[in-house]
Amino acid sequence: MSDDGQHGLTIIGFVGSVFSPYYKYARKNGGGDSENHCALNVALYGGKRRWAMTERGATRVMRDAKKFSVGPSSMTWEEDDLIIEINERCMPLPFAIRGRVRLTPGQCYDAPVAIDAHNKHFWHAVAPHARVTVEFEKPDLSWSGAGYHDMNWGEEPLEHGFKKWTWLRAKTQSGTQVLYDVERRDGSNFSFGSCFKDGRAIERDLPPAHNLGRGFWGMARTVHSEAKPRLISTLEDAPFYTRNHVEMTLDGVPCEAFHESLSLDRFISPIVQIILPFRMPRRA
Repeated sequence: MSDDGQHGLTIIGFVGSVFSPYYKYARKNGGGDSENHCALNVALYGGKRRWAMTERGATRVMRDAKKFSVGPSSMTWEEDDLIIEINERCMPLPFAIRGRVRLTPGQCYDAPVAIDAHNKHFWHAVAPHARVTVEFEKPDLSWSGAGYHDMNWGEEPLEHGFKKWTWLRAKTQSGTQVLYDVERRDGSNFSFGSCFKDGRAIERDLPPAHNLGRGFWGMARTVHSEAKPRLISTLEDAPFYTRNHVEMTLDGVPCEAFHESLSLDRFISPIVQIILPFRMPRRA
């Protein structure tokens, strides 16, 4: 989020895009090389909203320990900063989104967490607190604000391991706090919280769950907060996914948070799989 609270940005680099209908089809037919299904998803929020996610094939992908290039866009570690060069085309309206984002971590952490019962799915908060500088040419927009960098990886499709989950990240006086609430495919639940500060990741209990109300597509939104949360804005509202800017309470203090809800049962429904290519084109 920008310091003035007027803009938001999410960037996700996918190697083996977990939400790709093309990758799902390839796996079903005995293929499914993750390198052949890569994308850079860019979602810009505020007065100049943009959304892009074009899947690229293996011939348009290059990656090593320092750099991930996919089509005309890239993510590169330059010394201690992560530089994201964006050159994408939006969907469904083909606006250009082009610019550079610099993420400067306050401190990096190395504490991956297995979020399933069989060590097939992991989450790693790489830089729970960071500064972000945004310089877009298209649209014409510049700002800076607080940022966050994490990653997930796994050995099987998400829908094989999980039914749904909620996640939020909040910056508080106690540190950067992340709350996960996962319902696994085997029916078990896994909930955990982490507070990151001064190089330490301290486990914490989750406060009570509150219903934030459903999105346009009927997606349930549950927020863990010590007091009743308030929806500031809905950033993303899809049939199987929502992203929200919320006001909540942690450690007795009101704070703002990025919040996400994901339903893998909805994701695998035939109707959702049919409409996904209209939102996520493939340029192999």
